[in-house]
Amino acid sequence: MENQNEQQVDETGVKPRRRGIYLLPNLLTTGALFAGFYAIVAAMNGKFEPASVAVFIAMILDGLDGRVARMTNTQSAFGAEYDSLSDMISFGLAPALVMYIWSLSSLVEYGWQWGKLGWLGAFIYVAAAALRLARFNTKVGSSDKRYFQGLPSPAAAAVVIGMVWVFFDQKVNGQQLAPVALVLTIATGLLMVSNISYYSFKDVDLKNKVPFMAIFAIVLIFVLASIDPPKVLFGCFLIYALSGPTVSVVRRLRKRNQQL
Repeated sequence: MENQNEQQVDETGVKPRRRGIYLLPNLLTTGALFAGFYAIVAAMNGKFEPASVAVFIAMILDGLDGRVARMTNTQSAFGAEYDSLSDMISFGLAPALVMYIWSLSSLVEYGWQWGKLGWLGAFIYVAAAALRLARFNTKVGSSDKRYFQGLPSPAAAAVVIGMVWVFFDQKVNGQQLAPVALVLTIATGLLMVSNISYYSFKDVDLKNKVPFMAIFAIVLIFVLASIDPPKVLFGCFLIYALSGPTVSVVRRLRKRNQQL
């Protein structure tokens, strides 16, 4: 008589794999999702600094879940889809709503047409983030891993939410910067769906030895960030967002000069 506690086998004699999901990477993804949701709730209650910090925490967790999955060999199709949905909330919906509540909603003071333009600008950003993530998912494995096509959604979120954090920290009312916020939100969304290449830093090998100055540079970055986190983070990601168009223009000029 067979022992009921033994695992059953199929007709080929192979034990079927138990269905389930990997805990650790998906736990990190859930943390990023929670941070994005919390950012929306905090902004609705006028707590823009915690909302901004929450989005940056979501960025850290989003960067960790994929690396943890690869290091522990726990990658799965479920994890990839779950990560994409989490990114949509944390880096698509959350930044747009935080920016809308802080600044874009005040455009209605200039007239009802401007009020519509405010929430339409926020929607453009959300739609661009969704399209950016969908395009990224369809091109995984076929594109050059050294570069992203279009501005990555976490970096775009850092630019949008970074502006909120910087000026809220400086006690500047979002209504005063509503036109600038509108331009920044729409421009960031357009960069996400553009064909501009951005360096991905994925070819950086963390396992091999690095020069001593590289370690010192990392320490210096942490020191500068600790002095004034809002300005340093916003400045760094704004430079990264502008690096794509800048490099693209430089390359075109070089090609044109070579053809002459």
